[in-house]
Amino acid sequence: MKIFTNAVVTLNFKLFDADGELIEQSATPVTYLHGGYSGIFPKAEDALNFKEAGDTVKLSLEPSEAFGDHDPALVRLEPLARLPPDTVVGGYLSSGDDDEPVWRVTEISEGKAVLDGNHELAGQRVLFECTVLDVRAATEEEIEHGHPHGAHGCCH
Repeated sequence: MKIFTNAVVTLNFKLFDADGELIEQSATPVTYLHGGYSGIFPKAEDALNFKEAGDTVKLSLEPSEAFGDHDPALVRLEPLARLPPDTVVGGYLSSGDDDEPVWRVTEISEGKAVLDGNHELAGQRVLFECTVLDVRAATEEEIEHGHPHGAHGCCH
């Protein structure tokens, strides 16, 4: 079966930085609903149109096509005294507010912490590679919910 709108696609992927260094790969297959449901990068979704199990896709994604451009407005300096006592470089902070980004602690110095709300790969070109493992038609319920369901149905 070929990939088309409202198909459930299962694939393995690898993500590389611009120098070809592996950043991330799927430990288990990833399944998404094809057709603009935000389950995968739009450019990758376009490249997957009409592919089928066994096909591979390799493409370069500019920052705007992947994790976005780096936004300096999402970087701020906070007094360490205002943050949780276990705050460390590489850690994450969240206010719990859905409108607020998750902040990554990138530096701590002189009683202050640099917090970055950008995705770690924002501003970077990445290389996306995937192999299609399976394609099937989505159920009406999956289309209505906008995502694929597991073997035991919907869980929300």
